Amino acid sequence: MEKFENVIICEHPLVQHKLSLLRDKQTGSKEFRELVNEISMFICYEATRDLPLKDVQIQTPLALADAKIISGRKVSFVPIMRAGLGMVDGALALVPAAKVGHVGIYRDKQNGNTATEYYCKLPFDIANREVIVMDMMLATGVSAIKTVDIVKAAGAVHIKFMCLLTCPEGIKALQSAHPDVEIITGAIDKGLNEDLYIIPGIGDGSDRLFGTK
Repeated sequence: MEKFENVIICEHPLVQHKLSLLRDKQTGSKEFRELVNEISMFICYEATRDLPLKDVQIQTPLALADAKIISGRKVSFVPIMRAGLGMVDGALALVPAAKVGHVGIYRDKQNGNTATEYYCKLPFDIANREVIVMDMMLATGVSAIKTVDIVKAAGAVHIKFMCLLTCPEGIKALQSAHPDVEIITGAIDKGLNEDLYIIPGIGDGSDRLFGTK
């Protein structure tokens, strides 16, 4: 497998096991949604590994204890609609105080290199937050690049991209446009087919998530 800088693969056995179930074409929408939620929680764990801590003292029932709590920038999750919506609950289970923005991107089926924004609502203080952009897959990178463009234009500086799986084409595209954005994923697949789907991948993530196919 080709090696990439600034890419973290969550190789935990539970993530890899659940990704295998997610890939199975026999997996129905209900189980698919549950798996996306669970895998997102694990990958979010990796994405938040470097959040800064500060020392505090806490009174336990028995004594004073030196402890640590998260300090500094707060977190904002920005799912790319539609598929990214399925990842939000899993991420919020770990960081319930995070604010959630939404970006709707439509990728032209005829021209895979064109992405159009149709919706955007971001936290007013996003410039002061650690932003984690989320999408189920990083395939061509077109939607991811457009979303990071939007988030940066809103003032965000500290940005990561979190997905369940990706491929070399998507990684190279996003890194070329935004080399400062770290990518956290569950797997790097072989590549894209002629229809720009990740192979072996999981098929159309949005349709499988919402049962629209």
